[in-house]
Amino acid sequence: MAFEHSISLNVKVREVMSSPIVYASPDESISEAAKKMAESNVGSLIVFDNGQPIGIITEMDIIKKVVSKDLIPSSVKVREVMGNPLQTVKAEASVMDAARLMIKYGVKRLGVVYKGELVGVVSMTDIINLFPQLMDIASEKAMLRGKGPVLPKKYISGYCDNCGQWSDFLLEVDGRFLCEECREELGKADS
Repeated sequence: MAFEHSISLNVKVREVMSSPIVYASPDESISEAAKKMAESNVGSLIVFDNGQPIGIITEMDIIKKVVSKDLIPSSVKVREVMGNPLQTVKAEASVMDAARLMIKYGVKRLGVVYKGELVGVVSMTDIINLFPQLMDIASEKAMLRGKGPVLPKKYISGYCDNCGQWSDFLLEVDGRFLCEECREELGKADS
C-alpha cells in the first residue's frame, strides 16, 4: 500500500521528537543512569561531557553490555557502555529522512539538532507510532475524493459462501465471503 508522499514527507522530526533532553555524565554509574531513565520514563540518555553531547546510552546498551555479562551496575561507568558518536538529524528533516539515517547508522535513536544545538531525541518508536495516524489521514483524503477508505485487504479463513470449499484467502465481496477462484469467476462474469 502506498502512502501519498505529501502526507508522509510533511511530518517533521521536531513534531515527534522527545524534549527536553534527559542527560547523563560519562562518569555516572550505570545504576544512576538506569534510575534516571526510570524516573524520567525514557529509554535513553544523552551523554554530555564539558557541555557537549558525546554519546547516548540506551536500555539495550545496559542489557547487552552490563546485565547479560553479569556486571555490577554500580561499578560500571556510562562511558564504558555508551554508544558514540551521537548520530543526529536536523529538527526540520522529515521523519522519513530520520528513518533512513537510523537504518544507515544501525541505530534506533537520533539526537535532534536545531540551529546547532541539541534539542531533543527522536526514536524509531516515535516514527512507527505515526503510521496509524498516516493511515487515518490517507483514508480521509481518499474518502473526500470519493474513492472510499484506503484499507488493506484482510483475508480470513473459512468456507467459501459460493463453492463451499475451505480457503485461507476469503475476501468479502458484496456481503459474501469468496475464495480466490470464485472471486476470479465473478470478475470474469462481470466483464
